[in-house]
Amino acid sequence: MQQHLPSGTIPPHPSRPSRSGTFTGRSRTLTGLVTAGAATAGLLLTGLAPGAQAADNPYERGPAPTNASIEASRGSYSTSQTSVSSLAVTGFGGGTIHYPTSTADGTFGAVVISPGFTAYESSIAWLGPRLASQGFVVFTIDTNTTLDQPDSRGRQLLAALDYLTQRSSVRTRVDAGRLGVMGHSMGGGGSLEAAKSRTSLKAAIPLTGWNTDKTWPELRTPTLVVGADGDTVAPVATHSEPFYESLPGSLDKAYLELRGASHFTPNTSDTTIAKYSISWLKRFIDNDTRYEQFLCPLPRPSLTIAEYRGTCPHAA
Repeated sequence: MQQHLPSGTIPPHPSRPSRSGTFTGRSRTLTGLVTAGAATAGLLLTGLAPGAQAADNPYERGPAPTNASIEASRGSYSTSQTSVSSLAVTGFGGGTIHYPTSTADGTFGAVVISPGFTAYESSIAWLGPRLASQGFVVFTIDTNTTLDQPDSRGRQLLAALDYLTQRSSVRTRVDAGRLGVMGHSMGGGGSLEAAKSRTSLKAAIPLTGWNTDKTWPELRTPTLVVGADGDTVAPVATHSEPFYESLPGSLDKAYLELRGASHFTPNTSDTTIAKYSISWLKRFIDNDTRYEQFLCPLPRPSLTIAEYRGTCPHAA
C-alpha cells in the first residue's frame, strides 16, 4: 500500500524506530493502514467464499437438499409452463414445457419425458412441475401416435430435446450440454434407445420400461432403472432387471424396484419415484454431489422399496 505524503517529504523507514524505541508517528499510521487493509481483504475473501465454492460446481441449483425437500410435492423454484402444439414441431407430437420462472440462477439442465403405449402426455404430466420446481426445464411430450414403439419414441425424445434447446421459447434458459431423458413403459424403453443413440446425454430414467431389446451394453449415460414388483405388463424379471444387469459394470447405474406397485404406478404422483429421480437428475445432469447422500449408501428396502441395487460410490 502506497502512503501519499506532502511533496518534498521523505517518509521514515517503516522499521526505523524513534529515539524512544517506538515507531514514528507516520510508521504507526502506515502500520494501521496495512492492518486495516488486511482486515478488509479478509472480510472480502470471507464474503467471496460462497461464490468460490459455487465456482467449483457452477451447475448447483437451489438450497442444500434434505429428505423433506426432495419428497415434497414442490421444490424451491416457482414454475411456469408453455404449451407446444404438434403443428409447430416435427419429429414428435408436441407437449408442455415446465420451467423455473426465475432467471437469477442462469441456465438449467433439461429433461424430456415420454408417455407409454396407447398413452398421452397427461399420463406423465405430474412429473413436469414437480421436477421443474427443483431446478430443471422439463418437457413432457406427446408422441406422434399412441402406438409408437420404443425405437420411435427414442428418436422422438431426441427430436424434442433438439426443439427445446434450439427453437423453443425457453431455449435461452436451457444448458444444451446438460440433458436427460425419461419415459414410462414404451417411453421408458425409448429412453434407453435415446441414450444409446446420443451418448452425450447425462442421465436416463426408464420407468417400468418395456422393450424387446433386453441388453444395453452400449450405454454410456448414467441410468436409473425403475421397476415395480407387481408389474404384469413389463415384469421386472424380463424387463427392468435384464436392462439393469446388461448395462456396463463401469457405468453409474442403479436399479430401484418399487414395492406394492404396478406397471402404471408412474402415471400418478409418487414420492419414491420423484425422490430418486430428482436425486439422479441432480447428481448427473447438474453434477451436484449434495444429492449423493440419497443414492449412496444404497437405499435399504422399505415400505415403498422392494429392492435397490447400484454402483456406489459414484464417480466424482
